[in-house]
Amino acid sequence: MTIISAEVPASGRARRASGLRSEATILQAAERVFAERGFKGASMSEIAAAAHMPKPNLHYYFGTKEALYRAVLTDILETWLGEADAFVPDGDPAQALGSYVRAKMRWSRERPHASRVFANEVLHGALFIGPYLSDDLRRRVEQKGKVIEGWIRGGRMARVDPRALFFMLWAMTQTWADFAVQVHAVLGVADLSEAAYDAITEEVVAFALRGCGLDADGRPPAT
Repeated sequence: MTIISAEVPASGRARRASGLRSEATILQAAERVFAERGFKGASMSEIAAAAHMPKPNLHYYFGTKEALYRAVLTDILETWLGEADAFVPDGDPAQALGSYVRAKMRWSRERPHASRVFANEVLHGALFIGPYLSDDLRRRVEQKGKVIEGWIRGGRMARVDPRALFFMLWAMTQTWADFAVQVHAVLGVADLSEAAYDAITEEVVAFALRGCGLDADGRPPAT
């Protein structure tokens, strides 16, 4: 059997790469504007200005403000959920949990607007992502929860409710973005230095592991 591969011309690949870069730029700008203004308060004109692009470019790539907002939310959720891929039956619980917490903390530092967009959406009733939360997110939490239950049955970590664990991990990591004003006020700083944020991240990791009966070396709970 002969398999014919249709190669994309160099000019086509260049246009595709340019299009992907434009989409990424728009999503980044929209994420910031939606975080600051909310869905209703944001305008395509403001997002276009933040992206340093003509407004028609936004409509070309995303059509409407609602479509762009949904794309921003989808990008956020897929980024976050992808970090739980390390939760596999033969994986190491301490490594998986530590990696997940560090990744969520990193996203809260590098993309705080993403966390605020999500928080605003949920606080306003999850009008756009309600079905996603009750379908895709619920299914993924159940899948990863079964992995955690397997680790518990194998004596590899302390007994916890997997769903409650995920809620606590989300709260511990996203608060640094959602409530940054409160964090900075209590700590008496205008912003957290990279070193300070790294130290806090390790505190959160250690706290999460202790709650699961683990330590940084991955030792399971004493029997």
